[in-house]
Amino acid sequence: MRITVAEQPVGRLNDAWRLAVGTGRFDLALRRDYQDSLALVQREIGFRHIRGHGLLSDGVGVHRPYEYQGRRHVRHAFGYVDQVIDAYLELGIRPFVELGFMPSGLASADQTVFWWQGNVTPPRSHNEWADLVRATVAHLVDRYGIDEVRGWPIEVWNEPDLKDFWQDADADAYHRLYEVSAHAVKDVDAGLQVGGPALSPGADDTWLPRFAEFVTDRKVPIDFVSRHAYTSGPAQHVPFGVHQDLAPAQRLLEQFASPRRLLAGTALAELPVYITEFNSSYRPDNPIHDTAFHAAYLAPVLAAGGDVVDSFAYWTFSDVFEEVGVPTALFHGGFGLLTHRQIRKPTFHLYAFMNRLGGQILARGADHLVTRDDTGRIAVLAWAPVDVTGREPVDNHTVRLSLPIADGTARSAFLLRSSVSDEAGNAWRAWCELGRPPSPTARQLDVLRQAAEPARRHASLPVAAGRVELDLHLTRHEVTLAEVSAVTDETPPWWDERRLLGREPS
Repeated sequence: MRITVAEQPVGRLNDAWRLAVGTGRFDLALRRDYQDSLALVQREIGFRHIRGHGLLSDGVGVHRPYEYQGRRHVRHAFGYVDQVIDAYLELGIRPFVELGFMPSGLASADQTVFWWQGNVTPPRSHNEWADLVRATVAHLVDRYGIDEVRGWPIEVWNEPDLKDFWQDADADAYHRLYEVSAHAVKDVDAGLQVGGPALSPGADDTWLPRFAEFVTDRKVPIDFVSRHAYTSGPAQHVPFGVHQDLAPAQRLLEQFASPRRLLAGTALAELPVYITEFNSSYRPDNPIHDTAFHAAYLAPVLAAGGDVVDSFAYWTFSDVFEEVGVPTALFHGGFGLLTHRQIRKPTFHLYAFMNRLGGQILARGADHLVTRDDTGRIAVLAWAPVDVTGREPVDNHTVRLSLPIADGTARSAFLLRSSVSDEAGNAWRAWCELGRPPSPTARQLDVLRQAAEPARRHASLPVAAGRVELDLHLTRHEVTLAEVSAVTDETPPWWDERRLLGREPS
């Protein structure tokens, strides 16, 4: 069935999908490959904020206790913080600040998480923690200016509902930490944004209402609510990796919407909701992240997520990431849109396609999103349905559209189509065909970069009665961007293609 797309917009495409993106721990941003990767992402996609763990962990060196004249003192040092944030701002991206994890010199116990051992215990002294938060936020304001830092959300901790991330998953202890932290932030400036509780997708439905009740009863500042979303099941471990089943992508949208459902009728009901992490698998070693399936799986989420939430941050922009250790191969199932050495994955291209969409929504459906920009260019994002069981993948799927052309004088339109699929724009598939080299040679890297390019084609389409008929035939796990623009024919009157090889016209 052909879908007739209306001439008038049915809505605006918001930028919730690009408001933030995730990253590996804070101090990884000091590395050249990290900054090269982020520069590429910003050039082709353009996120507004970046969020990661470990700002206050020992590797960044902010909290520095010492003894002097028989007394304990603390020095706050921001050399690494400055280098990282300076680099972020130069690349056109701003911090989404996460307050965590606990510096060892302030920790109440030695429980840690990740290969790099972020401490996840409450502070020995809440007063000293408050001093640390105030000093850090005040430094950011002094260095970057209050108007700038007021635009940086500040989130308190990460997934305190999980024992791995917060000792005993103690809600009361987290509420105390949030209260101290929020007041410390507001001590610096009342206009700064602070929020939480950054709950995991597995948090029970009582966590968020109890948090809302606590901050309301005690009049604790809160400017936004945050949680995370993933759709993978239990990990099936293999050496240096995992496999997991996946719920349908609709489950992500349901998780995005859950904070508003749980907070309905509370004092927090109207606050912005930020999904500060989302992906399919919660593991950084699941090969599904590297595949074309993954791009097609997430396409409907990117197309519709902004309808239910204010921001949803893909976890993460790059495979420069070491939560379970240093990766053992170029493609290792990392979260990133890019591998090490800046090989684009199919999901990178999904985001790059989103960046090419216009602001006016003309039509949307289960397999497509049609937009128009201020120049009249129409951009269609379309995707093949996926089967999360893997038993019945869709090999052929067609989206048929009748598109309005704003220029009433145009006789033709130019089509530029870019696609990724199992067979195109899929560097992971090429890597497999090369024998899965853990550390590709320079030539192999060149091959992978070429294989990562989307398939591109172009055509001239006739305009009849102000419309173009467009049939998008999609192969397995294909995501495509079709851009259609009216053509102004400026061919000179003497041009005759029959003379291209010197023949005289008959």
